[in-house]
Amino acid sequence: MALLSILAVLVFYVFHFWATPKAMEVIPGSLGWPVVGESFSFLSEFSSSSGIYNFMHRRQERYGKVFKTLVLGRFTVFMTGRDAAKILLTGKDGMVSLNLFYTGKQVLGPTSLLQATGEVHKRLRRLIAEPLSIDGLKKYFQFINTLAIETLEQWPGRTVFILEEASTFTLKVIGHMIMSLEPTGEEQEKFRANFKLISSSFASLPFKIPGTAFHRGIKARDRMYAMLDSIISRRRNGDEFQQDFLESLIMKHSKLTSGKEDNEDKLTDAQLKDNILTLLVAGHDTTTAALTWLIKFLGENPAVLEQLRDEHLQIQANRRSGTNLTWNEVNNMPYTAKVISETLRRATILPWFSRKAAQDFEIDGYKIKKGWSVNLDVVSIHHDPESFPDPEKFDPSRFDAPLKPFRFLGFGSGPRMCPGINLAKLEISIFIHHLVCTYKWRALEKDDSVQPTLVRMPRNKYPIVVEKL
Repeated sequence: MALLSILAVLVFYVFHFWATPKAMEVIPGSLGWPVVGESFSFLSEFSSSSGIYNFMHRRQERYGKVFKTLVLGRFTVFMTGRDAAKILLTGKDGMVSLNLFYTGKQVLGPTSLLQATGEVHKRLRRLIAEPLSIDGLKKYFQFINTLAIETLEQWPGRTVFILEEASTFTLKVIGHMIMSLEPTGEEQEKFRANFKLISSSFASLPFKIPGTAFHRGIKARDRMYAMLDSIISRRRNGDEFQQDFLESLIMKHSKLTSGKEDNEDKLTDAQLKDNILTLLVAGHDTTTAALTWLIKFLGENPAVLEQLRDEHLQIQANRRSGTNLTWNEVNNMPYTAKVISETLRRATILPWFSRKAAQDFEIDGYKIKKGWSVNLDVVSIHHDPESFPDPEKFDPSRFDAPLKPFRFLGFGSGPRMCPGINLAKLEISIFIHHLVCTYKWRALEKDDSVQPTLVRMPRNKYPIVVEKL
């Protein structure tokens, strides 16, 4: 009887997780195999050099711009095109909300900006945006500049894995900005070790069992929060003071105010820690991937590299002898900006944006119901030959003229547009300036496969050897 009961439960779940929700039957598409759906095909394409483009393209040819599928345990509707982007990214009238995977929700915590909606989201975003504004970034310019030089000085004479170097560089930057972490030392090493486990847990299976990536990520998150608790305690007791993002939040949190405006700036300790972790995640993975892909694409496109190097050598030549890169110079690199944009288009680091329908709406004649998972297929938008002829070619001149809205989504769009856009551009521009002005490099292997993670990164971490020009 026990075995029959177990079998009955399994059969129930198979049909429960395979049967199409009745309202979704009118949406074209295939759900694939019971329980797993089309996940194997999806993940296989995800790790290929073209990413999920082939998965999307084959289904769009068969079903159109809107189709249903069952991937990664979710009934979901994929959409592509400018109209879909406008609907899903602008969030007009609260039409959609962000749709994190279970693991992401658990690791980031319930008060994270990425889980907030409505007025709470607006308030948290405003607070988080402060250190990432142009004025907020100016005071960290010299730190980023010095760190880029010191990082590159260690490259000659050894095999360099760009992904690892970019990860270390961007994490040191965001760690310093948020909590004044020194780039070296025991505290930095613990911080990096914990963050690495947290980052790798986002795409893991949701089993909180010792030994699993998800369990390790949760434990690392707890250690990270204990570290933050210690720093917050020292600063509140007056034992330590730093002019960083954490200090500004602590000061706002500690205010005894009666005005509504000031009270809106106060965060609980849980909100403070959840959103510091959110900012760490947002300021690391995507910038790490972008910097890695950019260096890879430059190595594969010598004409682009030559034109980029000319821009930076000219900046260097116009500078007074003995002076270093300046804030004004880094904000006047037009060709570099185009190279960054083309990198984000060609690599499409976040190949789809996941949302949840917060209300019923209609697109392309199909009715989308409240509560459905709806995903914007960004990779197809970035590889649309009508917008980008010969889309596989790396060609920064595509950005010589402004593009129509929602044709390029390198940093997203709308109220959930990447808050770290200015920081990402600043880090990449500074790092690339010192790289192309001082070094040349050669890739050690040809491999276009991609890691099976939510943020697209080269599987081989792009190993190179460098030497001075």
